[in-house]
Amino acid sequence: MSEMGGVAIAGAGGEDPALPLNNVLIDGPIFSTLLRLAWPNVVALSAGTCVVIAETSYIGRLGVEPLAAMALVFPFVILTMTMSGGAMGGGVASAIARALGSGDVDRASTLASHALLIGFCFGLFFMVGMLIFGPALLEKLGGREGVLAHAVAYTQVFFCGAVLPWLMNSMAGILRGTGNMQLPSMMILFAAVLQIVCGGTLGLGLGPIPQFGVRGVAAGALIAFAASIGVMSWYLFSGRARVVPKIVGLQIRWEMLADILKVGAVSCFSPLQSVLSISIFTHFLARYGTEVLAGFGIGSRLEFMLTSLAFSFGIASVPMIGMAIGAERITRARRVALVAGVLSFASVGVIATAIAIFPEIWVNIFTDDPNVRMAGRQYLSTAAPMYAFIGLAMSMYFSSQGAAKVLGPVLAQTARLAFIAVGGAWLVARNAPATDFFVLAAVSMVLLGVLSAAAVLMTRWDVRRGQVVPVQPALLQAE
Repeated sequence: MSEMGGVAIAGAGGEDPALPLNNVLIDGPIFSTLLRLAWPNVVALSAGTCVVIAETSYIGRLGVEPLAAMALVFPFVILTMTMSGGAMGGGVASAIARALGSGDVDRASTLASHALLIGFCFGLFFMVGMLIFGPALLEKLGGREGVLAHAVAYTQVFFCGAVLPWLMNSMAGILRGTGNMQLPSMMILFAAVLQIVCGGTLGLGLGPIPQFGVRGVAAGALIAFAASIGVMSWYLFSGRARVVPKIVGLQIRWEMLADILKVGAVSCFSPLQSVLSISIFTHFLARYGTEVLAGFGIGSRLEFMLTSLAFSFGIASVPMIGMAIGAERITRARRVALVAGVLSFASVGVIATAIAIFPEIWVNIFTDDPNVRMAGRQYLSTAAPMYAFIGLAMSMYFSSQGAAKVLGPVLAQTARLAFIAVGGAWLVARNAPATDFFVLAAVSMVLLGVLSAAAVLMTRWDVRRGQVVPVQPALLQAE
């Protein structure tokens, strides 16, 4: 197996792009390099946590109905963000990292152009689809009267600008594929601050600015996305990045589209199934009333927040694994996946378990309604300790993206979805209480984490035909 890798990776961690780094992502120590790439994401996504808290808090000030409406809308917003960021964005980062790992900078630049084209087209698809079918989908999930009206209002504004998050995350994927985690993370931090200010001001009103309610909250998010796109566009097209997208005179090449989509398109099924899982729970729990639905929505937002921590380690592993695969260093790629998985599982598990023991720390931030607080505490006490397995699954998902072998973790999501659908139908037939659905959610998280890890261990990461690459020894032997 070749141990060569002659590409100097620029921009990793914010270094001067003209300065050769002697393949730090391929040759550097795994643990410290992974932490160095992950910490900007951790800092930035901590700001994302503030957005989750602030947004849910000032929506809670608008009333219980808007809070329940956000529980209905939340799966579709998360689908947009995770599909464009973690799924397709991960596919973009994987393709560019593999090109750079093999020494082909020109190919990486061409891939970047096709990535922007893909993002624009997918954004248009989401915009048209949600504006046409969104209200009917929200009603199918259990939205009624005032709750449905607020949910539709948010959807109409947010998805009018659905192209914006897709372009933003496509640009972030390009930069991450080069090893530059710092700029995308700074943009997340910048967008988070802007979203809190604009969303809160437009949602609640301030001075001469009237209160636009949930429409204002959605508009605040779009303003933040647009600002991030402006900064990253300047950085990419000014030549400061490792790759420069070729827009003028671009000739669409199906080979380039296929290199991104073979990872990104398959990866999109993972967040789609994850959102379907949340939607199924939302549909089942809507029958127990607005308070239970709102309490579940508060708990779901904590899950999103904590899995963002796993995202930090997972997305940091993509360029390391992709470049190692491109340089034919399979053993190192597997070890990166192992370290990222352990870090994700442990970091998410510790925080989630603490909140499961003291759920009021989280729940009381968002509402004063005693019934909503009770439902939120019950959900977190039951499901939060299992969030660690969601973190493990997310890390395995990103590691597989780096290796362009993502089918296993996606099928693990399929198994979880089927388990939830069958288990939920059985509980409905028994007229089970809402707490039984919380147990179902917890068990499904364990199932997802175990199956995702097993899929990575059992899949060969060989870039050359006909060669058998050992799985377990790759994780244990010295390189």
